Amino acid sequence: MALAPNPESVPIFRVGSKLEGWDPLVLLIDKPKGLTSFDVIRRLRRIAPIRKIGHAGTLDPMATGLLICLSGKATRLMNHFMGQRKIYTGVIRLGQTTPSFDAETEVNQEKDASNVSDTDIEQALTQLTGEITQQTPVYSAVKVGGERLYKKARRGEKVVLPFRHVTVHEFLITSRNGVDLSFQVTCSSGTYVRSLAHDLGQLVGVGGHLVELRRTMSGSLSVDEAWPLSELLEQNQPVLGDG
Repeated sequence: MALAPNPESVPIFRVGSKLEGWDPLVLLIDKPKGLTSFDVIRRLRRIAPIRKIGHAGTLDPMATGLLICLSGKATRLMNHFMGQRKIYTGVIRLGQTTPSFDAETEVNQEKDASNVSDTDIEQALTQLTGEITQQTPVYSAVKVGGERLYKKARRGEKVVLPFRHVTVHEFLITSRNGVDLSFQVTCSSGTYVRSLAHDLGQLVGVGGHLVELRRTMSGSLSVDEAWPLSELLEQNQPVLGDG
């Protein structure tokens, strides 16, 4: 098995920088809302003279922000980048729950959240900070019995959901507008931020779901360094088809 390259020696293609080559390469992309992470990979393959391209850490379609993409020999560094600490910002809406814990599915329950105090929220945050155990959301890409959970969920199948241990280093409410809570969370790889939104709502007794999410940091890499996907595609002519 070929050894992974030294992460320090692999070129990083940041916004405004010059592209010297695709193998190996780390590409910093600011993923737009509405695309899956693999949609981004398909678009990169249209402009790249190489098909060996992957990403290090999925973002759901409704999420935006830093998506680290790897091409050529840099794909061997996937675990290195996936294992890094992440920072997210977003908005949690109290008083409404959804099956997916985010705005990708319809609201299925509503409660009055007007009496939830800032103290209630702060107390709930303490229970969601540190080393915690999360149950995998039923609408997720995790495979159970060889099939992704979201496919089972769409058919209405009952499944035993796996658990995972994660670390939430910091969970802050940065502002509040009625039932909408703007937040910043710093967490370990594998943390489901929409589960944090759901659990926060349960702890304050009214339910909640994630309505906005943006990944701003992964390790030392920032979304401020990332290429807007549309800008990157506009500056490059297609090389390969969208296979």
